Amino acid sequence: MGEKSTKNCRICSLDIVETEQYYFLNNDTNLMLQFKLLNLLPKIDLNITPNPISCNRCTIAIKEIYEFKQLCIQTEMTLRNLRQQGVINTELCVGNMKVEPSNLQIISDNYLEINADVPVCIKEPSKTELYYCCNCNFNTNKKTILVRHLIHEKVKLTGGKLFKCRICDYCTIRKWLLKVHMRKHNGEKPFKCDICDYCSSQIGNLKTHMRKHTGEKPFKCDICDYCSSQIGNLKIHMRKHTGEKPFKCNICDYCSSQTGDLKKHMRKHTGEKPFKCNICGYCSSQTGDLKIHIRKHTGEKPFKCNICDYGSSQIGSLNRHIRMHTIKKPFKCHICDYCSITKEKLNLHIRKHTGEKSFKCNICDYFCTVKSDLRRHLRKHTGN
Repeated sequence: MGEKSTKNCRICSLDIVETEQYYFLNNDTNLMLQFKLLNLLPKIDLNITPNPISCNRCTIAIKEIYEFKQLCIQTEMTLRNLRQQGVINTELCVGNMKVEPSNLQIISDNYLEINADVPVCIKEPSKTELYYCCNCNFNTNKKTILVRHLIHEKVKLTGGKLFKCRICDYCTIRKWLLKVHMRKHNGEKPFKCDICDYCSSQIGNLKTHMRKHTGEKPFKCDICDYCSSQIGNLKIHMRKHTGEKPFKCNICDYCSSQTGDLKKHMRKHTGEKPFKCNICGYCSSQTGDLKIHIRKHTGEKPFKCNICDYGSSQIGSLNRHIRMHTIKKPFKCHICDYCSITKEKLNLHIRKHTGEKSFKCNICDYFCTVKSDLRRHLRKHTGN
């Protein structure tokens, strides 16, 4: 029998026997080894060797070190935010609150930050996970409900005073936290920007706002040159590198990297059109469509042709117009030699071949292929 062929691990340079498990560093989409390795060692050149691979030992090490780094980053960000907000006596602990352990992936899932008496998870659980109280059998799938439960339990144990909001269900054992909470109801915003008219109910929000004036962007991507003034924007950006799409539609297979995109998508299922024109009865499911519609009333045409005086309210109309200058007709009929600068005109032409007459008069039996022909026909009924 001949000797078994061997491969070399790109990380430790040790031989990998043919029967041993290994992973491709450039093409593994499940473990995302290339992303994790570049995150740990940005200057590593994976193109030195063709088709670099990682042995099972190094693969496990990359995964564990990457997760440890993320835990450290999350904890550091939490402490920095607390320091910016001026919170005192903040404690990181394990045990007051936990997530269903069957679905935990990394150590940080089990760590909780307690801002005075309000616990906040460093990593959000999925919809199937539960929050448990470690002092009793109470559990819930909503973090806010468990927070209220823990506060009441703490008051019972310590005999302290509970400060309750007289408007909503909020309660706390810290009087100053109740004062901060009440600003949500009374609209008080004591923290004011000394450059513009912005004001806020919390000093942390003002510090974030000031970065718009200073241009400071302290949150930097360690893979590309992206940087942001807010940690939340950086987290959303990182999903472009990881391909993570945590926001999933519960009706179809759609998923997104941003919760705002999911909300827009859900309106397709619900038919909701919350954006209404204050001039006519038009309403839309997206704010962008409403902005385009408003231009019909204002006459605004921000998209200008750089060859002639043509202007349009929509970028798509400008693109179609520019094709007239370039004499490009990209939409071609698959039956005859006809071609058009717009897809709409091609669809109208195709009906000549198919005989389709999709526009019907609601008064008589008249059918036609073009909407303008139907308008002319309706004038016979109306007399206009």
